[in-house]
Amino acid sequence: MTAKMLSYIERDSPIHRLTGATKLLCFFMWSGAAMLTYDTRVLAFFFLASVAVFKISKVRVAEISFILIFILVFLALNDIAIYLFSPQEGVKIYGTKHVLFPLPGHYDVTLEQLFYQLNITMKYLTVLPAALLFIVTTHPSEFAASLNRIGVSYRIAFSVALALRYIPDIQRDFRTIAHAQQARGIDLSRKEKLPKRVKNALAILFPLIFTSLDRIETITNAMALRGFGKKKRRTWYSARPFARRDYIALGVMGLIFVLSLLITFHDKTRFYNPFS
Repeated sequence: MTAKMLSYIERDSPIHRLTGATKLLCFFMWSGAAMLTYDTRVLAFFFLASVAVFKISKVRVAEISFILIFILVFLALNDIAIYLFSPQEGVKIYGTKHVLFPLPGHYDVTLEQLFYQLNITMKYLTVLPAALLFIVTTHPSEFAASLNRIGVSYRIAFSVALALRYIPDIQRDFRTIAHAQQARGIDLSRKEKLPKRVKNALAILFPLIFTSLDRIETITNAMALRGFGKKKRRTWYSARPFARRDYIALGVMGLIFVLSLLITFHDKTRFYNPFS
């Protein structure tokens, strides 16, 4: 945890210059299209587009490597669980069965199942990086203003902004406490056995929890003293009006959203079937 994760990364890029409301609406359309479709062609386009947007945003992979590794591990576990609990789901969906490796019971490895799980994986690789990019390119205060602008209560929006702002603080406290405990002789390295490392980690977890609770109480008292929540509306210092680039981004994303749905449902099914 030497680097910050899930926190705003300031850059001068076309993605950063878009307003938070624009990025939020684009993300809703992006994720909505990706979740609705199982058309591999559409998912492949969204995946390649997400790579291009990452490049344009100037966000380096090394800056978000920790969470990307976590996503990949989750994807691997998800694919394994799908195969264990529903190994013939692809056969049911596509209506054919091409066995690659026969296995006992109903665990035959089929081309249809692999293709189905490929689509599932591509859906995750399309939505999750887009969500990650939205978080790291949008300032928390502007994110809160964006949520409020689309109708979310400013109390909820402000809570989300506080949560995003608090992530770097948690990481900083974790490192501080970890260094203090290591100075006292508590070993968290791989030299120790796993049970011992878990036990030693608790020496960091409990102080971190108490520190967090103390900070929450301080912030709550400060907000209460300033009368937060008394009025039905509030203004936002970080709110920005829409510019020409915002309307262009929304128009392009709206067109992509409509086209993706037309391609997906042109044959009245969400699944692209190369086996028929």
